[in-house]
Amino acid sequence: MSAQNSVLVHIARPYASALFDLASSEGTVPAVEAGLDAVSKLIGESQDFQRFLRSPVITTDEKATALDELLNKASLDKTVANALRVVARNGRLFAVPAIIAEFKALAAKSRGEVSAEVTSASALTKDQLASLAETLKGKLGKTVMLTEFVDPSLIGGLVVKVGSQMIDSSLKTKLTAMKIAMKEVG
Repeated sequence: MSAQNSVLVHIARPYASALFDLASSEGTVPAVEAGLDAVSKLIGESQDFQRFLRSPVITTDEKATALDELLNKASLDKTVANALRVVARNGRLFAVPAIIAEFKALAAKSRGEVSAEVTSASALTKDQLASLAETLKGKLGKTVMLTEFVDPSLIGGLVVKVGSQMIDSSLKTKLTAMKIAMKEVG
C-alpha cells in the first residue's frame, strides 16, 4: 500500500504544483482550494463517483466526456474545472484525491501552516482542539491545522501526528507496553 501511495504522490505532485503555480499567479488560491474541497467532498460522499474515477474499464475518452458534462453543469471554479479536464484527458482521474491533498499541502505551506492529525477515543470539543492547536503552535512556531479522527479502541488519550513525528499518549499503547513488560518479568 505504501508503494501505491508513493506512486500516486509521484503522479499527483506535478499536477498539484502546476495548479498551485497557476492559482498563485492569478491570486485565486483560496477559490481553487474551495473548489477542490467541493470535489473532495463529492468524492467522499459518492461511491459511484469514486468508482468512476478509479475504473480501468471506462476509457480515458469516455471519462473525459462524462467529466466534461458534469463540469458544465456544476458551478465549480473555472481553474479547478480546467485542471480536472486536463487530468481526465491524461487518464489520471484515479489520482484526483492525491492531487487535492498535494495542492492543499502546498497552499498550507505557502500560508506558513502545518497540518496535524489528532486521533482520540471520543470527539474533542472545540476548546480542546483550540488548546491543542495552540500548544502545537508554541512547539512548532507555525499555525497548525488539525484534522480530527475518532478511534474508540484508544480507550483514552491522544495520538498526534505532525509530518513524520508521532506522539502517542493513548491508554491503548500504555496498556500494551505494560502487557509486554509484564511478560518479560514473568
